[in-house]
Amino acid sequence: MDTLERILHVDDDQQLVEIVGLALELIGGFQIKQAENGTSAIELLDGFAPQLIVTDVQMPGLTGPEMMEQVRKLPDYKDCPAIYLTARAGPENQKLLSDPNDLAIIVKPFDPMTLADEIRDIWKAKYSA
Repeated sequence: MDTLERILHVDDDQQLVEIVGLALELIGGFQIKQAENGTSAIELLDGFAPQLIVTDVQMPGLTGPEMMEQVRKLPDYKDCPAIYLTARAGPENQKLLSDPNDLAIIVKPFDPMTLADEIRDIWKAKYSA
């Protein structure tokens, strides 16, 4: 798989949108697009072609996992990888990783200064075998 460059970030919390945006774009050097909900995120897919979706779990409307289920029904995105951001730590989170393309769970709060490196490490662990 290619080097990770394009990330779609989905979160309904405007403060987190700003923090993750800075962490991934300015600190991490990624090209990013951001959406405030699952429906908006799906609309951004074709114009941006993300290599990875980083999504909040609990959002109004479509949850992160529900959105990823819809994304993966689209032929060009059937294997689209996802990383979930959640404030709930615990063993119940493992059910979030039910699809082989669900790469990891990052628990909030996370360190914005190291978020991009953490995502790169997750990507490399999966795709540089």
